[in-house]
Amino acid sequence: MNSKNVVISLVAGATLVGATFIAQAADDAAAMPTDEQLIASAMSAAPPAIGKAATIVAMTADGQMRTLREGTNPFTCMPDTPETPGPDPMCWDRNSDGWVQAFMHHGTPPAGKVGLMYMLAGGTDASNTDPYATAPAADNHWIKTGPHIMIVGADAAFYDQYPKGADPDTSVPYVMWAGTPIQHLMAPVN
Repeated sequence: MNSKNVVISLVAGATLVGATFIAQAADDAAAMPTDEQLIASAMSAAPPAIGKAATIVAMTADGQMRTLREGTNPFTCMPDTPETPGPDPMCWDRNSDGWVQAFMHHGTPPAGKVGLMYMLAGGTDASNTDPYATAPAADNHWIKTGPHIMIVGADAAFYDQYPKGADPDTSVPYVMWAGTPIQHLMAPVN
């Protein structure tokens, strides 16, 4: 092959590779929700009066929270996570902040801060025994949840009055992740 043909082949190859990267970037950008879409998703987790005045945050690729909108009430809402199998936008009050941080960082929430969380769009199917399970397995008791509220951060005695079984009836209040630092009451709203 002469040098002219080599140059033409290299330019054509580079153009094809570049076009592929540009097309992939365009597909990725098209798949990314806008801030307005993220805000609408986050607001769907709570009653309208709470969602419309809540601070809205979204998780970045590196696990940090990005504020999409400052709020005027004591609630923070986060949109659905597209990587999960079902809808899971959620809103939480200020007392729940420590619980949310403990969950995200595999820690223990602060004592004495009972919080309220909304997941009125439903919740992603999850393990009822392993807070950090990412897929169903024979031993992690995967459950399906519909729209619900959560009470977090209560004393152990509070949770003792509700079912704590690994395979709960999700149509009545039950304790999720019983016996862990982040156990909480799940209360269906349908």
